This record gives sequence, C-alpha cells and structure tokens, in this order.
Amino acid sequence: MTEMVYGALPVRDVEPILPKWWRTLDKWTMSCILILFGIGLLLGLAASPPLAEKNGFPHFYYVLRQSVFGAAALFAMVVTSMMSPKLVRRLAVMGFLAAFLALLMLPFFGTDFGKGAVRWYSLGFASVQPSEFLKPGFVVVAAWLMAANQEINGPPGKLWSFCLTVSIALVLVMQPDFGQACLILFAWGVMYFIAGAPMTLLVAMMLLVIIGGMFAYNSSEHFARRIDGFLSADVDPTTQLGYATNAIREGGFFGVGVGEGQVKWSLPDAHTDFIIAVAAEEYGLLLVLLILGLYAFIVGRSFLRLMRERDPFIRLAGTGLAAMFGVQAMINMGVAVRLLPAKGMTLPFVSYGGSSLIAGGIAVGMLLAFTRSRPQGEISDILRGHYR
Repeated sequence: MTEMVYGALPVRDVEPILPKWWRTLDKWTMSCILILFGIGLLLGLAASPPLAEKNGFPHFYYVLRQSVFGAAALFAMVVTSMMSPKLVRRLAVMGFLAAFLALLMLPFFGTDFGKGAVRWYSLGFASVQPSEFLKPGFVVVAAWLMAANQEINGPPGKLWSFCLTVSIALVLVMQPDFGQACLILFAWGVMYFIAGAPMTLLVAMMLLVIIGGMFAYNSSEHFARRIDGFLSADVDPTTQLGYATNAIREGGFFGVGVGEGQVKWSLPDAHTDFIIAVAAEEYGLLLVLLILGLYAFIVGRSFLRLMRERDPFIRLAGTGLAAMFGVQAMINMGVAVRLLPAKGMTLPFVSYGGSSLIAGGIAVGMLLAFTRSRPQGEISDILRGHYR
C-alpha cells in the first residue's frame, strides 16, 4: 500500500569499487609499469652488490630495499588509480603544498650527502627528496589553473601557473638542481601548449631558458663543469660518463653476459643514474630497446586515451604527467650515451631510490586515474557537432 501511494524507492545499482576499477583501468599501461619494475629489480641484482660490499652492507642490501620501496610505490599507484579525478586533484593540491614547503625548508634542515647539492632530508634509516613528490602535485595544480582559465569569467589561471612555475624553478636552481628545474619547465610548457598558448610566448620562454642557462654557466662552477664535460671532444675514461660510454660499447647487441659486466665496479651511481649502462653492458642493445619500447608505449598509449577525454583539466593533467614521465626517462638514458649533459636524474621504476620510486608510483597512479574509461562522448563527437 505504501508503495502504491508514495512509489517504490529507486534501487541504486552501484558497482563495487574493485571490479569497476579493473574494468575501466588501462591494463596495458599497468602491465608495462610492472615489467619496468621487474627489470629494475633484475638490474639491481647486477648493479648494487659492489656498492653494498663497499659500504659494508649485506650483498643484496640495496635490492631488498628496492623491493620494499617498490612494494610501497605499487601500492600507492594502485590506490591513487582508484580515485576519481576530483579526489586526485584535491590530494594533489595538499601534497603539492606540503612538498613545496619542504623544498623551501631544505637550506635549513636538508643535507647534500657529499654530492654538492642540498636536495634531501635525512631520516636516519632513509632519505626523502621533496622535489620528487613536488612534480606530480605541480602538474595537477598547474593543469587545474589552466583549465580554470578557460571557464567563462574564470581566474587568470595561465598567468598564475606561469608565476608558480618560475618560482619553483628558481628554488630548484638555488639547490642547485637544474635537471628537475628543466623538467618542471618542460611539463608546464607542454600543458601550456595544449591549453592553446601562442607560439610567440613559447619562443620567448625558450629564449629565457637559454639566457638562464648562460647565466648559470657563468655563475655556477658545478653547472659549467658538466657543460664543459659534455661539449668536450674527448671523454675522460675515468669519469662516470667515460665508464658508462665504454660499458655501452662493450655490451654490443647481446651483452657480455649476466654478472660479467665491469662497469658496476667503477661507477658509484651504477644502480641509480647510470643503470642503463649496466643493462647495455650485461644484456646488450636488445634489453635497452625493450626498455625504450616500454616507455614509448606508456607515453603514446596515454596520449591516445587522453585525446578522447572531454574534460580539459583531465586532458591537461594527464598530458603533463605522461610527458614528464617520458622525458625523465629520455634524459636519464640520453645522459648515459652522452646525448645530454649529466643531470643526476633517475630512470623511472628502474633506478634505485625510495623517493623516486614512491613519487613515480603516485604520478603513474594519477595518470592511470585520468586515463580510466568513463561514460562520456568522445571529444571528436564535439568537433562533429554531435554533442552540444
């Protein structure tokens, strides 16, 4: 009788979170990330024992730590990928503010671990690099501001994002950390271009970067030494670049054999910045091409899925995250083969490093959240006038 008078209550057919997440997830990208992490553990088994022996640790000390950090990174990736874009944006804003504050406090509480740049907080049992956690949060915040700029009577988000980008780049340069500063500027430039920036402004930005590079070369001995080493016709065989170049040459197509490489005994950063040299020496060009293919596939597939997205914020944020992920990998491998000056940048999900792994897991989790399938018309339908 009650139903006849008031009507039956509507039954909400809510799909459980896990099945919905798995159904909408880009499984190909997830699989490639897992393969990269597996390759990282494999290369860690080859590259890290000499350093562990030198520092008086057990033989596979760094591999075990990499496994722990990797498990935390994969957990963060899965949890983040389950979130809605709105929740990702909210958490990214809070994470960005915390990371930026930590970055500003580095000159007072940070340490350089003898590497000449104050980039880390020492926790005793581990270290934290705030700039790694800043990057994904920055991309999402900048995309949010640019998307807001496109709304009717919206704020001047592009100008605000530009001021924010310059501020972060200046703080990073003061550490000095020119590699991360360039990565931040590149990600912002890609998003700004997608958001409809005029070419004249982008050219002006390139000129400013060149002028800034010239100023850094004349004022920073650390920066000038790396540029001079890159431009030199001859490579000093006793430097990291010299060891890495020789290892890549010795590896050939099929490598010298598992465990037979020698570069890991000479390079102090064989398990981090120059891990690709270990891969090239022991496993040859074939493994290097596989790693290159995995990164290219992740970036290309992410771009293809984002092209169908109608929400400008999701398009911008996803594009920035994918571009940053791909360019960081390109910079790391480019340094090893001397196509780029030394930057001190890790290879995502392959190099050893807690901050890099966990922050990378969060960034890829955000990318997976943005590229999940959603019930919407494709943007091509808008262009054809099917949606109003």
